Amino acid sequence: MEEFCFLCITKIRYLYVIYCIMTIAIVILMLFGYALICSEHITRINKATVALFCGVCGWVMYMCVGPHYIQSLHGLDFLNYLGDDAYSVMAVNEYIYQHVFVKHMVQLCCIVMYLLATMAIVEVLATNECFDFMVDLCRAKTKWRVTWTLAACSFLLSANLDNLASAVIMLTILSKLVINPRQRCILGAIVVIATSCGGCFGVIGDVTSLLIWTRDSVTPTNYTAALILPTIVATIIPTYLIGRMLPEHVDLKRPRVFFRGDDAAMPVWQRAVMLFLGLGGLWFVPTFHRLTMLPPFLGALCVLGVLWVVNEVFNRKRISSGQPIYLTGNRSLQYEMIQMIMFFVGVCLSVDLLVEVGAMRHIAELCDTYIHNIYLLSVVIGFVSAVMDNIALVMTSISIFPIIDVQNSMPDYVAAFAQNGQYWHLVALSGCVGGCLLPIGCTAGYALMKHDGVGIWWYFKCITAKVFVGWIASLGVYFLVDYFLR
Repeated sequence: MEEFCFLCITKIRYLYVIYCIMTIAIVILMLFGYALICSEHITRINKATVALFCGVCGWVMYMCVGPHYIQSLHGLDFLNYLGDDAYSVMAVNEYIYQHVFVKHMVQLCCIVMYLLATMAIVEVLATNECFDFMVDLCRAKTKWRVTWTLAACSFLLSANLDNLASAVIMLTILSKLVINPRQRCILGAIVVIATSCGGCFGVIGDVTSLLIWTRDSVTPTNYTAALILPTIVATIIPTYLIGRMLPEHVDLKRPRVFFRGDDAAMPVWQRAVMLFLGLGGLWFVPTFHRLTMLPPFLGALCVLGVLWVVNEVFNRKRISSGQPIYLTGNRSLQYEMIQMIMFFVGVCLSVDLLVEVGAMRHIAELCDTYIHNIYLLSVVIGFVSAVMDNIALVMTSISIFPIIDVQNSMPDYVAAFAQNGQYWHLVALSGCVGGCLLPIGCTAGYALMKHDGVGIWWYFKCITAKVFVGWIASLGVYFLVDYFLR
């Protein structure tokens, strides 16, 4: 009997050692992947490929020692799942698939379907030339009118569409508008800041804010009300400081003149109707979710269906005549959007894996012990997002802490993690604005580097300090609004 107990204890210790080694290996793999994501501009390895590889390999490693993770984190649920059945490795694998992996994949697939729907909406709107009127809107003689119009269009467009799509659209418009390369880089930096802040303005404007909303951390009305002033301040201050770098008159291209009787251009009324249906429909998505309690991607698919029907009606003559109704310039936007979606999938797999191995719980304990301040934590997140993609960082940040149930005697620090708490607002704000400190910190910055060849050193020397001033001012505005309204 003693020999049997000794063998059992030895086996348990041996399996525990394997469990610890595998956990360390998974964490090292994730850290290595994060390092490659941060250094994409150096290694030239696509970050979407890195994220997908790390996510898939990590889950395969998790399955190798799955029973130990299940016993330590889901022990009671697993016993209820077994019932009267005998314990087996097959039962553990089935439990992991049905109650662990699928749970995370449902949330992931809802976001991916929403992004695919919005990508199709952008395609339809671009096909109908709905964004071309912004070229004429931004065309002006004075630098300040060009600057503020460009910033306002970028901000409002990103508040409705994904900020990557908005940045690519506005940078394409900028290339059609401005001749001077240096002036185009300066205005492109304004586009990056305005699209990032506009994406943070509402729950549908950015992948990170959409994820915070779909995980029930915030409600749309409360989120927008809390961040409307900080995001506007974070846009206005850097835009003014960067605009001072421009000369009094911006070098603009001459407008294109259509000959009389040209039917290649879409009518203005058609562009206005399509734009209203597309962007107005996306604003209805939060209301659709609140009324039906169905996932937001169903609302986006409903908008897409209506938009497609109207598109077929408006362009029926073109379709029947065989005249092409697509724009070849949209292919680059589609490619970048698909890359962003694949990157999001890989990061989601990696972050959910870190949650299941218990690494996020240890990070939360370290933050509670050594930081224990919501604003200081948001500043750290902002600085880290400058060198690390803000999508990966914000997803990691919102996975560290659970949503706390509100109680009357709750301390202010703990109450910040309740639904509509300050933590979720500050994570989104610092992640999006702090990601603009360097062009490698956000998807819009990567788009600027690719489209106009902006270097990291030029951006750091000319833009970073101005973004920092706007970011700190936005945190101050959020503190004042939160202090007086709560």
